[in-house]
Amino acid sequence: MRQPLLGVVASAVVIAIALGFIALFDFASFTGSVSFFMLGLIPMQIVMVVLWGANPSFASSLKQPLKGILLTLVAAVAAVVIMPIALRLVGEGVSPPGPIPSHYVVVVVPTTFYLAIMFGGWPFTSVLKNPLVAGVAALVAAYAITYGVFRVFFNYDFLQGAPVYLASAPHGMYNGVVALVFDVTALAVMFVMLCFDLWPLTKFPGVMRQPALGVVWLAIACAGAALVMWVTLGVIGMDPMIVLTRVTAPVIFGSIIVLNMLQNSLFDGKPQPLKGVLNAVAAIVIGVALANVYGALAPAIAGMPLPSGAPGYEYEIWLVNALLSVTFPFLVFFAACFGYWPLAPATATRQAPART
Repeated sequence: MRQPLLGVVASAVVIAIALGFIALFDFASFTGSVSFFMLGLIPMQIVMVVLWGANPSFASSLKQPLKGILLTLVAAVAAVVIMPIALRLVGEGVSPPGPIPSHYVVVVVPTTFYLAIMFGGWPFTSVLKNPLVAGVAALVAAYAITYGVFRVFFNYDFLQGAPVYLASAPHGMYNGVVALVFDVTALAVMFVMLCFDLWPLTKFPGVMRQPALGVVWLAIACAGAALVMWVTLGVIGMDPMIVLTRVTAPVIFGSIIVLNMLQNSLFDGKPQPLKGVLNAVAAIVIGVALANVYGALAPAIAGMPLPSGAPGYEYEIWLVNALLSVTFPFLVFFAACFGYWPLAPATATRQAPART
């Protein structure tokens, strides 16, 4: 089976498995402890796939499915170790975790992507010659950097008096929900730039070296996120949670289908920027379509009606977690760690590694 058919079939299989997994839990459990733990898988997953090439030395000699199982277990062990620390650090150890610690672990994901993809692991990969050590250092740095960002920019005064409010909550510069949506939207812009294979930055050799590339790329992503936030929140007057679930999350989800599951194969042979435009349009269409499918299935899977909008945002919270906290890592595990096994032989994906 070749691309893009391989990616289409693989995506359908993984989405079915992910929805079956989500259906095992009631709404409170899924949007609380389950999603919190699943978010803890993703930073380690990013390190394994991006910085270790989904082929670290401790797993390189293994065949599928043992290799995929081992890599999945490594991510799970990392989450088991890190998540209680994170919950104590920003959530006062209160379980199930509320929105404040959940927002923190959400933002760790974009930070890890920025360090691994935008900066290519710099400075860790240039200073630490052992890839395993460099990857772990980048992972620790992602949590540390995010903690600083969280304290400076996130503000949860609007939750004072609510049961989920914490005395240790940050009193930063911006509303916590708005800051969260901005950060995740910047990640969506990063994925859109990957659709263009970093065109037109590739035309400037000086920019394509680290750390210049990381700085420029991050600045563009933040500028793009600011533009989206200004148009959606400022001009149109959208609710930030609606922006997250109707705009940002579908773009990210569609991009992971186009770039990772389909291995950027939809428009092979097309020159940039045409290929990027087509990739981006495909990512948006696929992401929005799948988000609507998830939304239509949400009440049945959750086992209850899910009201949309304030005050509870039950539909929005369920949808964004279903797309990005569960299905997203499931897709990457299958494509990168398992090499599409058993849909494709291991040799087929070694030559064309899955792209994140």
